[in-house]
Amino acid sequence: MFSIARTAHRHADVNGVRVFYRESLPEREDAPVLLLLHGFPSASHQFRRLVDVLGARYRLIAPDYPGFGHTRAPDDFAYSFDGLADVMEGFVERLGLTRFAMYVFDFGAPVGFRLAERRPERIAGLVVQNGNAYAEGLSDGARDFIALRPGAPGAEEAVRGLLTLDGTRSQYETGVADPEAIAPEGWTLDQHFLDLPGRKEAQVALAFDYHSNVERYGRWQAWLRRWTPPTLIVWGAGDPFFTASGARAYLRDVPDAELHLLDTGHFALDTHLREIAPLVAAFLDRLGA
Repeated sequence: MFSIARTAHRHADVNGVRVFYRESLPEREDAPVLLLLHGFPSASHQFRRLVDVLGARYRLIAPDYPGFGHTRAPDDFAYSFDGLADVMEGFVERLGLTRFAMYVFDFGAPVGFRLAERRPERIAGLVVQNGNAYAEGLSDGARDFIALRPGAPGAEEAVRGLLTLDGTRSQYETGVADPEAIAPEGWTLDQHFLDLPGRKEAQVALAFDYHSNVERYGRWQAWLRRWTPPTLIVWGAGDPFFTASGARAYLRDVPDAELHLLDTGHFALDTHLREIAPLVAAFLDRLGA
């Protein structure tokens, strides 16, 4: 016998931003809460299978950031990682979340760690999936991309080249041992949202701001050492952006973290849900205990 979660698809108004989010409706009112913070160029839909599998036992909440998915932001919204974190902080307040674990993936790491810095007492634990916070976790390609600056010859063209269908698909398939495990709906839905009016401009602004995350790595590492949150690390070892060295680096600051390196790429949930879901469930059960 198994349970498939009931999921609600909702909106919350946060400082002029209409935040779309998915929320599972678990069988227990006091179920542990897991905030799912998505990556680039995706949105909350990347977590839909995980929500289906675990949402009957735990309260899983997956919002879309401004500039992503179904969330709608004002035309004058200033896209930066501080701005995304501001909206997610307001979202957490709007939902009344006082204690929760975070699942941080890709862009979800810089958004989530900003939130953790501001509200450390609310963070019950971390699930880190290809969410980098260490310089050694940056591939050469990632370093070159992060070095791009507005106005430099070819810089914006290089960013926009990643926002094409070929660029989006490559993020799903690179480093994957079994490409047949990846459903094409992931990259095609991501591209649909990228092609909406104003979305590419938002992504260009965020790409040029990514260096602000690297500059904060030391602060986030200090936060990990001070608060030593229970931490589960599940990492696609073939990620072309964030290498396995970045996963292992977490053990310096949270030596009791549980680490699993998986034979896949950046979007590890797409290929390894069967491995990741039980690990997340066991982790949340330990937090609850």
